[in-house]
Amino acid sequence: MLRWYLIYSKASGETSAQSNLERQNYEVYLPRLLQTVQRRGRWIDRVVSLFPRYLFVRVEEGRQSLSPVRSTVGVAGIVRFGPQYTAVPEHIIRELREREDAESGLHRLRPPLPLSPGSRVRIAAGPFGGLEGVFERHSGSERVLVLLKLLGQDASVRVPVGFVLSAATG
Repeated sequence: MLRWYLIYSKASGETSAQSNLERQNYEVYLPRLLQTVQRRGRWIDRVVSLFPRYLFVRVEEGRQSLSPVRSTVGVAGIVRFGPQYTAVPEHIIRELREREDAESGLHRLRPPLPLSPGSRVRIAAGPFGGLEGVFERHSGSERVLVLLKLLGQDASVRVPVGFVLSAATG
């Protein structure tokens, strides 16, 4: 019988734990997220763990043991409630995988905005936070172009999709 278990990794050790567990022939699932962060005044996209410090390992009971998992480099422990390790239902893993982007395998925190060109929008964060403009188009999977009036001139600005709200819902 195949069962999934939740693994708690060492700080920033998810990918190390994943590669070391896979090297031991365990099936591992590490859900990841594309996150937009500001570094040195620039917005960059980086891939991070959807559940920081957690990953899933699938064990074929009777053939594989959880004992080597506990001492694997990058692993801090196996999540348990009381004396028993907690098995994660198969449908949870399946649903997480179904929510991944088909191309990149990454998760998104919010669904794409149902905006059409010409829609009024408000930018909620970042250097243009609080400004209202007009949605022009999507620019890749994580950014959009918004037409803003800056210093009396119209300017197209590329911003993370998560920063844009419909002006109607504000």
